Amino acid sequence: MIKVFIVDDHQMVTEGIRSLLAAEEDIAWAGSAKTPTALLEALAKSQPDVLLMDIHLPEMNGMELCKLVKQQYPAIHIVGLSTSGEVSIIQKMIDNGAAGYLLKDASKAEIIDALHKVVKGKDYVNFSVSQILKTYKTDTQQLPVLTRREKEILELISEGLTNQEIAQQLFVTVTTVDSHRKNMLTKFKVKNTAALVKIAILNKLI
Repeated sequence: MIKVFIVDDHQMVTEGIRSLLAAEEDIAWAGSAKTPTALLEALAKSQPDVLLMDIHLPEMNGMELCKLVKQQYPAIHIVGLSTSGEVSIIQKMIDNGAAGYLLKDASKAEIIDALHKVVKGKDYVNFSVSQILKTYKTDTQQLPVLTRREKEILELISEGLTNQEIAQQLFVTVTTVDSHRKNMLTKFKVKNTAALVKIAILNKLI
């Protein structure tokens, strides 16, 4: 029997998934929570096999909550549940220990398939998510190579340092830092530093 718990602040979503799973003989409803605090209180009393976790929650987002729950209850299999198909969110959930990720347009069959797969230790993303990830990997598979100095500068940029601060820390001129920054924008074919940092983090370049 697979015990399923959901944390989602939208009652309609919770009730919808509960009704979808009601007829499944090997799935048992373990409860629900609307906030991270309520979830942690419930987990202190008993733990489900699978936790369906919304990404956008009050108090704490799903990515942070996922990491916290996995630290405290590593045996729980977490499946991200969201309307967001943003690659950075999907990747962060997986990096923080989620075994799967479902968009809220997932079919009943996909939800049930996800529950069965993750309890067996397998990863699961539904079709919509797999298409998003596949497109992203195709777009980014030919990543440019960073020089040692470019990597140093990019790491400092990601920490929020200005060109002046980076120049002082690396004992180079501001012009040199700015030149490296512009070269990296060109290499990665992006228009601004925020996009550059995002790509670098997603691909574990820094």
